[in-house]
Amino acid sequence: MHSGKFVFSQVLELVSQYEFNKCVKRYKGNYHVRELDCWNQFVQLLFGQLAGPPSLRSISLCLKAHEHQLYHLGLKKQVDSSVLSRANERRNWLIYADFGNYLIQLVRPLYANCPVSNLDIDNDIFALDSTTISVSINLFTWADGKYSRGAVKMHTLIDLRGNIPEFILITDGKYHDSNALDVMNFYANAIYLMDKAYVDFEALYRINNAGAFFVTRAKGPMRYNIIEQNFNIDETLGLQADKIIGLIIPKSKQLYPDKLRIVEYYDQENDEVLVFLTNNFEVSAIEVAYLYKNRWQIEVFFKWIKQNLTVKKLWGHTENTVKIHLWVAICSHLIVAYIKHTTKSPLSIYEVIQILSNSLFDKTPIRELLIPNSSFQMRENQDASEQLSLFS
Repeated sequence: MHSGKFVFSQVLELVSQYEFNKCVKRYKGNYHVRELDCWNQFVQLLFGQLAGPPSLRSISLCLKAHEHQLYHLGLKKQVDSSVLSRANERRNWLIYADFGNYLIQLVRPLYANCPVSNLDIDNDIFALDSTTISVSINLFTWADGKYSRGAVKMHTLIDLRGNIPEFILITDGKYHDSNALDVMNFYANAIYLMDKAYVDFEALYRINNAGAFFVTRAKGPMRYNIIEQNFNIDETLGLQADKIIGLIIPKSKQLYPDKLRIVEYYDQENDEVLVFLTNNFEVSAIEVAYLYKNRWQIEVFFKWIKQNLTVKKLWGHTENTVKIHLWVAICSHLIVAYIKHTTKSPLSIYEVIQILSNSLFDKTPIRELLIPNSSFQMRENQDASEQLSLFS
């Protein structure tokens, strides 16, 4: 049996404490802190995300049961859930958001060459959407949602090359999806995929002026003039129309005075006609449809996050606590993605986190865990080299 480090300790070795401490110093996170500094708070919350206990009390109980192993796990000491809860309430959530953004800048370029399904386009391709976490308005008094209910929204932009988050915004449930466009920066030549909730002509024109492209769904019947129409479309692929248009309603035209493109596509599976709106005149009409189809990857991302990380049940009620919780969840995803790339594992990020979650107290090298038959292959290569040495 391998007598090395615990898997959780090996995970922590791949996380830059130096960069984390830079975020802590920026917001004076350890000022007058005696019992639990920000790093150990982060480590315990990271353990909670990977191990999957449903509450802070469960995290504390689990670590207390392994108290004699805490040093080897990478923890200074176990603390009561009340201490961890107070730290989540009082530490500035921007510490964890800044560290999350550092991880985004570290991890996203590693997946820059990943292909996007059915597309041969060199542009960066992003999908934007939000997911809602239902909460009790009596406990989460700051998180107003619809119909007098409580809700927390996590607005997320993911890079489809690797499904790595690029932008995160955590708000109450009443924050409109399209308002997220007001606080985002856009990359020139990048393509942003959004559903019809993001059809805000002022924001879309800002994307256009940044030299970026968008593909979205038209909200409903639109009034426009046809400037040019492409009649050379392949109807066997489901295409019904490809037009270059100009808006004619005065308010809409004022907000978006430039040309737009409409592509109509018949979705045979759902028996409906989809009307796509874009400012990209370079890609083919069918590529516009395939681009929007890939937007569903963000729905898969949200589903995976909720199934594999502790997100649906929040570890506190205050706004600060919730933002720390969700940012640590995003950090956990990014760390797992970094581990996958570092170990060159052929497994998906989803499979990697499942293996790590069930192996935190193992002492198997991470590479052996994440590369099937790697230990067998290493032994086989070693045996072969020994055999060769006999005849040298």
